[in-house]
Amino acid sequence: MKTLLLNEPGSFSLIDSAPPPAPGPGEAQVAIRRVGICGTDLHAYRGRQPFFAYPRILGHELGAQIVALGPDANAHGLVVGDRVCVRPYLNCGVCGACRRGTTNCCSKLQVLGVHTDGGMRELINVPADKLHRANDLSFDQLAVVEMLCIGAHAARRAEVVPGEFALVIGAGPIGLGTTQFASLDGARVIAMDVADSRLEQAAEQPGIEFVVDGRGDVAAQLHAITGADDLPTLVFDATGNPASMMQSFGLVAQGGRLVFVSLVQGEITFNDPEFHRRETTLKSSRNATAQDFDRVLAALAEKTIQVEPWITHHASPEEMLGRFESWTKPETGVVKAMLDF
Repeated sequence: MKTLLLNEPGSFSLIDSAPPPAPGPGEAQVAIRRVGICGTDLHAYRGRQPFFAYPRILGHELGAQIVALGPDANAHGLVVGDRVCVRPYLNCGVCGACRRGTTNCCSKLQVLGVHTDGGMRELINVPADKLHRANDLSFDQLAVVEMLCIGAHAARRAEVVPGEFALVIGAGPIGLGTTQFASLDGARVIAMDVADSRLEQAAEQPGIEFVVDGRGDVAAQLHAITGADDLPTLVFDATGNPASMMQSFGLVAQGGRLVFVSLVQGEITFNDPEFHRRETTLKSSRNATAQDFDRVLAALAEKTIQVEPWITHHASPEEMLGRFESWTKPETGVVKAMLDF
């Protein structure tokens, strides 16, 4: 079967690999129809992804279709032919985090396409309880569910207060998803970026009330929105940029919350006296849970979120070999690229 393998940073190959065996107890075999290309894939390609080893089959944003079910797999209400998205977080179920219900940060977590081989191949076996059926959604929509869940989980972690100003730094796919769920939770959303194309797109998104150019006087722009002596009480950083993440501490109102949605390889530092003076609450947001997947699927079905304009590029496995490098460059204008099987 066709399989895309990231051999080392900057080097993909298209290989013919053996198909997986028949699914075992509690497993399903799915045919991959779409793979969303996300920041994790781009970081792995550049050699900047934490907790990563080469070679690796990337791909965890998956729109798929069930082709076979193992024994007991139909206990989850699935049937062959169902369209599904995959919750790609393989948790152990027994560690302290899992016992507390925080399966997204299981101490032994294996994420498809990161810690273990993912979905850039024609067929893959996965635990049936990691599948979410949505036969009324397109494969493109199903392949962006996991991406949207990152934003939905971040908004849930933030405990949005209706009516408060929420600044989302970084208007890429993860940032856009975060803006939508923060808005649905009642925040007055401000989006910030440094790229003209992303600022223009953010200005057109429902749920984004204000746009701030990160290349200008950010504090002055924020004061003009929130009031002359105030800043947003909630700030999300979804840039994956350490300089931005460190600067974000200075953009939170007194007593406000800062949520790091993005992840970087390295240290993040901040000025401790200033952090204490503001009494800032700092949170990280990792992955998502089944609850977040249910919410995102409902939002897509109800059309309260529409992501089709975000999907800007498509490629077959053969085409992706020659195009992936360009997708890492801002001037290409990629918001969300899709690999089509």
